[in-house]
Amino acid sequence: MRTAHRAMLALSAILLISTLSCAQETEQSLAVSGGGIFVPGWQGQVDPGEAARGQVVNNAKFSQDGSTFRFTTGPAVTYWNPSNTASGNYTVKATFTEPKFMNLLDHSHPYGVFIGGNDMGTPQQTLMYCSTYGTGTFIVRGFGPAPFQLSDRRPTPSDAVRKASAPGQSVSQEIALAVSSDKVECIVNGTVVGSYPKSDVVGAGKLKSTDGVYGLRFAHNTEGEVTSLAMTKQ
Repeated sequence: MRTAHRAMLALSAILLISTLSCAQETEQSLAVSGGGIFVPGWQGQVDPGEAARGQVVNNAKFSQDGSTFRFTTGPAVTYWNPSNTASGNYTVKATFTEPKFMNLLDHSHPYGVFIGGNDMGTPQQTLMYCSTYGTGTFIVRGFGPAPFQLSDRRPTPSDAVRKASAPGQSVSQEIALAVSSDKVECIVNGTVVGSYPKSDVVGAGKLKSTDGVYGLRFAHNTEGEVTSLAMTKQ
């Protein structure tokens, strides 16, 4: 009886996670009032799936206050400045803060940095990103130009990723992607949480190259701040 009870509990947990995941994947992206890009030199593009549902980049908001970028989405969107490029061996990193965790909805959404951007702003756009959730998990994915996954399908737990203490509380993460001669690493708060051979990153249906534009990536229906976006050569 105990074994059967444990099995039922495990099955219930799996079904709950699956249901929540499906709900997040299919939930409606809420257009932001007064949206648009208000940072000189920057551009943006919503995900193909969002565009197919009629979403546009002006349904999200990207602005700047001094050295701080502020974002509110809206549809899932990628932002970049064409002058921000990286090649060879390098690291791109930025610090992301949700001043009020889960301020827009009752569950978490990810945000992070991207690299290897090519054909940006076109249907052939390719890039790779590392993003975190304020629940202590991360994902590493990309567009080639169709979506592809490098980490597990579901968000991966890591002690390196900080958890918000409660909804409405602040949580911050330093997120980086580091490119070397043979691999790409996702680094969160100074700890490598994912390492991927370049052969898994570059190729048909993946990146054209790890050389390219770098920038910021936000899932739908979330808001926060970004500081200290920088690229350093290794």
